[in-house]
Amino acid sequence: MHPNREQLQDILMRANQHARKQARELGASIYYIKDNKRIREDAEGNMFEISFNSEGNRLEVRFDKWWK
Repeated sequence: MHPNREQLQDILMRANQHARKQARELGASIYYIKDNKRIREDAEGNMFEISFNSEGNRLEVRFDKWWK
Protein backbone atom coordinates (compact mmCIF):
# COMPACT_ATOMS: atom_id res chain seq x y z
CA MET A 1 0.00 0.00 0.00
CA HIS A 2 1.29 3.46 -0.91
CA PRO A 3 1.41 6.18 1.77
CA ASN A 4 -1.09 9.01 1.51
CA ARG A 5 -0.16 12.70 1.46
CA GLU A 6 -0.20 13.13 5.24
CA GLN A 7 1.96 10.05 5.72
CA LEU A 8 4.44 11.30 3.12
CA GLN A 9 4.64 14.71 4.79
CA ASP A 10 5.30 13.01 8.13
CA ILE A 11 8.02 10.83 6.60
CA LEU A 12 9.70 13.87 5.02
CA MET A 13 9.50 15.89 8.25
CA ARG A 14 11.09 13.07 10.24
CA ALA A 15 13.82 12.60 7.62
CA ASN A 16 14.55 16.34 7.75
CA GLN A 17 14.77 16.29 11.55
CA HIS A 18 17.04 13.26 11.47
CA ALA A 19 19.39 14.84 8.90
CA ARG A 20 19.59 18.07 10.95
CA LYS A 21 20.35 16.10 14.11
CA GLN A 22 23.09 14.10 12.40
CA ALA A 23 24.66 17.25 10.94
CA ARG A 24 24.72 18.92 14.36
CA GLU A 25 26.26 15.86 15.99
CA LEU A 26 29.00 15.84 13.34
CA GLY A 27 29.60 19.59 13.63
CA ALA A 28 28.52 20.19 10.03
CA SER A 29 26.53 23.06 8.61
CA ILE A 30 23.34 22.50 6.65
CA TYR A 31 22.32 24.62 3.68
CA TYR A 32 18.83 25.32 2.44
CA ILE A 33 16.60 27.94 0.85
CA LYS A 34 13.89 29.61 2.94
CA ASP A 35 11.72 32.46 1.65
CA ASN A 36 13.99 32.77 -1.42
CA LYS A 37 17.07 33.25 0.80
CA ARG A 38 20.10 30.98 0.85
CA ILE A 39 20.65 29.93 4.46
CA ARG A 40 23.56 28.23 6.20
CA GLU A 41 22.83 26.83 9.65
CA ASP A 42 25.85 25.83 11.69
CA ALA A 43 26.04 22.99 14.22
CA GLU A 44 25.10 25.36 17.06
CA GLY A 45 21.92 26.44 15.27
CA ASN A 46 23.17 29.88 14.20
CA MET A 47 21.77 30.93 10.85
CA PHE A 48 23.43 33.04 8.19
CA GLU A 49 22.00 34.42 4.97
CA ILE A 50 24.37 33.78 2.08
CA SER A 51 24.69 36.28 -0.75
CA PHE A 52 27.28 37.29 -3.31
CA ASN A 53 28.50 40.79 -4.06
CA SER A 54 29.00 42.24 -7.54
CA GLU A 55 32.54 40.80 -7.64
CA GLY A 56 31.27 37.30 -6.89
CA ASN A 57 32.57 37.18 -3.33
CA ARG A 58 30.47 35.20 -0.89
CA LEU A 59 28.99 37.15 2.02
CA GLU A 60 27.29 35.77 5.11
CA VAL A 61 25.08 37.87 7.36
CA ARG A 62 23.69 36.58 10.66
CA PHE A 63 20.04 35.65 10.16
CA ASP A 64 17.60 35.88 13.07
CA LYS A 65 15.57 32.83 14.06
CA TRP A 66 12.22 34.64 14.00
CA TRP A 67 10.70 32.19 11.54
CA LYS A 68 12.15 28.99 12.91
